[in-house]
Amino acid sequence: MTNRRRAGFGAIALATAAGLALTGCTASSGGDEGGITANTGPSGDLTANFNPFSATADSTSQGLLYEQLFYYNVLTGSDPKPMLGEEYEWNADGTELTVDLRTGVQWSDGEDFTADDVAYTFQTMLDKPELNRVGFEGTVEATDDDTVVFSFDSTSFVKGPDILGQAAIVPEHVFSKLSDIATDPVEKPIGTGPYMLDTFTPQSYVYKANPNYWQSGKPEVKSIRYIALANNTSATDAIVGGDLDWSSIFIPEADKVLGSNPDVSYVATPLQQITLMTCSNADLGCTGPQTDPAVRQAIYKAMNRDQLNDLAFSGTNKQISPTFMTLGRDDDYISPDVEKETPMTADTEGADALLQAAGYAKGSDGIYAKDGQKLQLEIQVVTGYSDYIAAIDAMAEQLRAVGIEITQSAKSYNEWVAARNNGQFQLTMDSLGQGPSTDPYYIYNGNFDSTTTSPVGEQAINNFARYSNPTVDAAIVAAEQTDDVAAKTEQYFTIQKEIVKDMPYIPVLLQSTLTEFNSAKVTGWPTGDDDTENFPATWKTWDNAQTVLNLKLK
Repeated sequence: MTNRRRAGFGAIALATAAGLALTGCTASSGGDEGGITANTGPSGDLTANFNPFSATADSTSQGLLYEQLFYYNVLTGSDPKPMLGEEYEWNADGTELTVDLRTGVQWSDGEDFTADDVAYTFQTMLDKPELNRVGFEGTVEATDDDTVVFSFDSTSFVKGPDILGQAAIVPEHVFSKLSDIATDPVEKPIGTGPYMLDTFTPQSYVYKANPNYWQSGKPEVKSIRYIALANNTSATDAIVGGDLDWSSIFIPEADKVLGSNPDVSYVATPLQQITLMTCSNADLGCTGPQTDPAVRQAIYKAMNRDQLNDLAFSGTNKQISPTFMTLGRDDDYISPDVEKETPMTADTEGADALLQAAGYAKGSDGIYAKDGQKLQLEIQVVTGYSDYIAAIDAMAEQLRAVGIEITQSAKSYNEWVAARNNGQFQLTMDSLGQGPSTDPYYIYNGNFDSTTTSPVGEQAINNFARYSNPTVDAAIVAAEQTDDVAAKTEQYFTIQKEIVKDMPYIPVLLQSTLTEFNSAKVTGWPTGDDDTENFPATWKTWDNAQTVLNLKLK
């Protein structure tokens, strides 16, 4: 059978935040008349990296500067929306994907966009596997100016959303001239998106509207100024004071704090699965007690999640599943043979039993030890992530009561990303990437497939836990070979049995991401009541453009 789809075009909303007290400008101008100000979270000084092949590229560039072929809404699971692609078709056995491209599109420097740019983007991934963040394995050919054909050796239906929805298409006439495409920060980016870079400093940068943008009359918002903020407190002051238009920060008692400004509103979106990522694989160079599955399971049992939610997240977060399926939405995908939900209170007896069975014994200080090594672990976190920091503080007390000693290491965002990607951590607090659609394949392939990881000291593509399990790898491959839901679900059950046992990512809570908006100058921000809205976090790639393109100036 063939699968021919033309997705309907529509604008969707998203949110971003910015604090201007640190930049000397105000949200009333957003850098220019008709502009807004935004911030993607505490970051310290900003770094000019607009290379979408880079793991540390500015997240706002993917959507606002560069575009993908189709937009996938991970909240609604609706049909993909055409962006640079207009139509796509699989052949009967899922080995060939043909994409018809949008005509009349120009790059922001005025050059024509063609199928050669798409082919170049994916061929670069094949030539430089370290840049292949969408897992593309096949061939790509521009058969004419407006058509691209992807070919695969085996059934590859599941690769469609990654290829169509997650790859930033780059201009061949620019990137082919870079001396090192992997490391060049591309400080003067050229894209097809609604904006182009205007100015940049370590404290702020400004995007201005792309006059060549293919969506007629858009964007209405003429500029977006992104600013650096030290912490959530600075952002909260800015949003309440009217100096921020778009923000995604955690604000304790948000209704009370934001209520003083009638122009400010927020939405809470439960999607991000908070985990303690562990560098789990000693064979790939991970060191420390967290390489022992018994330690990981003990940490899982020792958490009092109700307390963590109240102390660190003002009770806004939800219960998570150790299978990393979203409870309610994904219940049909959860195996009856595994624990469906995390415990919300601590099971200290269970944690003790696990550690003692694994050969640990408590010392006089109450901390477990084995082979002369105390059970001491460091959790890395981004400086200024006040909710995560508070959660780790509370977690340290909970785990110490069991006999596990925790210390916290705060790093700048770029330092933290580098450490996570290169496996230079014991534990780090982060949420799992959800992938391009709601099919469980993507969270499993992206986070548990051993082909997407690397030894410590080398950059992993996605599997930052360095997890490797042949049974899981085989089940992921089997799920790739079918478009049958029942057959895929059977493979997901196999995966769940292994990852619940091994727990390379220790589930904490399902995070309700708060996103705040100021409606003093623009309308069209999401309300949380419309089931067509997209994920509204300011840092969310691709969704950012859907949000901004929906805004209208007052």
